Amino acid sequence: MSEHRQPGPEGRSPTVADVLALPVLAGGEPRVVTGEEHLDRPVRWVHVTELTDPASFLKGGELVLTTGMPLPEDPAGVRRYVDELAAVGAAALVIELVRRYHRPPDALVGACRAHGLPLVTLARDVNFLEVTQVVHTLILGHQADAIRRTQRVHEAFTALTLRGAGPEEVLRAAAEMSGRTVVLENLVHRALVCEPSGTTVRAALADWERRSRTTPATDRAGVSGPEGWLAAPVEYQGERWGRVVMLPAALPAAFPGRALGPEDVTVLERTAMALTIARLTHATPWERTAHRTALRDLVEQRHRSPADARARLAALGLPAEHARFVAVLADLPSGQATGAAETRLCEELAATGVRALVGLLSPTRLGVLLALGPSRPWREAVERLSRTALAEVPGSTVSAGAPADDLADVARSFREAARVAEATEPGRPLPSGRSFHERSDVGLRRLLYALRDDLRVQDYAERQLGPLLDHDARHGTDLVATLRGYLDAAGNKTVAARAAGLSRETVYQRLRTIERLLGRDLESGEQRTELHVALHAVDALRASPGHSPGRGPMSFSPAPGHRGTPTGPER
Repeated sequence: MSEHRQPGPEGRSPTVADVLALPVLAGGEPRVVTGEEHLDRPVRWVHVTELTDPASFLKGGELVLTTGMPLPEDPAGVRRYVDELAAVGAAALVIELVRRYHRPPDALVGACRAHGLPLVTLARDVNFLEVTQVVHTLILGHQADAIRRTQRVHEAFTALTLRGAGPEEVLRAAAEMSGRTVVLENLVHRALVCEPSGTTVRAALADWERRSRTTPATDRAGVSGPEGWLAAPVEYQGERWGRVVMLPAALPAAFPGRALGPEDVTVLERTAMALTIARLTHATPWERTAHRTALRDLVEQRHRSPADARARLAALGLPAEHARFVAVLADLPSGQATGAAETRLCEELAATGVRALVGLLSPTRLGVLLALGPSRPWREAVERLSRTALAEVPGSTVSAGAPADDLADVARSFREAARVAEATEPGRPLPSGRSFHERSDVGLRRLLYALRDDLRVQDYAERQLGPLLDHDARHGTDLVATLRGYLDAAGNKTVAARAAGLSRETVYQRLRTIERLLGRDLESGEQRTELHVALHAVDALRASPGHSPGRGPMSFSPAPGHRGTPTGPER
């Protein structure tokens, strides 16, 4: 019998077309007379009958086999025979043209065509008992497979729940099991998580809120709405929180032509149950998680396309078109309550009517993407946001990137904000009337601070000033301070002496010593510039959080006990 064990495509019952293709029936030279467009009907069972009223013994989904012997003689009786088969939901009628008929009666053809019932004729004798055995074996095998697949679904979701999986992982598993796109939304129809399958995020989430609102909510997993979405409610503490949706869109090649069925319902029901449990065990609200994920995807450019990014943000309620986007980073002191700051910023932005994504990008860094109207002053919005962050977590540092007129440039704005943050020394004063840092604040000093970990900067500072620093460290002198005062005075020795409280002769003597130690000409404007840059590099290296005293390019500091008072002629 192995030649007959040809299962239908995985994941569905055998169809009329599958059964007709079996060798046991193909030998009868089957010909489809009517209902060819309905050969995808699933076959639940095979029923051999020679009764004039077989419908009374059917439950629907049967492939009815007959020799034609019981068909009524009169056309009205034939039509009634077909009416009853169609009413009970028979999958197809197969008639053997060997004993009574050599062509199907016109009344039979007309009645089957009127109901869209597949009518199949067999030109040669077929063993109906063997057909029944083969098809029933196939159906029972499918049912056993379905039970095994259902068991695997339950085991998979149980494992996810025990592992404490979050919504992204749960939806990813559902999409992989079903071959469908799965979306999690909250009560106000914001799509928080989307796992596409066989399509793009853009196609899945296009015009999401409107489409979702036209799909009525259901109390249990079921198909509804104009697009035929399969949806199941997700609860939180006994109340409906949102729903998970499985879209009946185009499927990948592994799932050709499969309609939403019982196995999809099982997957979605277990998905909803796993999400309900996860919602109880995860402290962070999923809206916050969705914002964090969306922000990280934008910053790291993990979207497949700009169109996908726009659809994703629009489904979260952020305008993705006709807006100016500004990236803001708030670096919080270590150990501060970042979650509370995140919540407070969201509340402040909502109160001012500013659409934004807010989320943690690292344990001490909050990211904010402002979506402002084209005419709204962006610095005003950032200033208000910055003051809120500073009030919530004193000691925070807020940095902003330049505005982006297109979502595709948001990653650039975040990179710029990060560079500004890297170039900002702790406690660095801000321009009057402003509480955040921006690109225009990054001058030479901040640039060198941002590059302080670059070995080339360290090597440059060491080559330019190393001998002088060594001398100060060995002898307890402060020639570096003298050089700094001289360079800050733009080479004016008189001004430098007055600022240091020293005589001009003392300053002259010290400058000659500096020239000798460094092998430099301090009358050269170019060489003074090089030394001035090196001094700023020293300041940046000293300001480095990882700085510790000692000799080496990362540790430019006076000798222990040095108080900066004159002790000799070279001072």
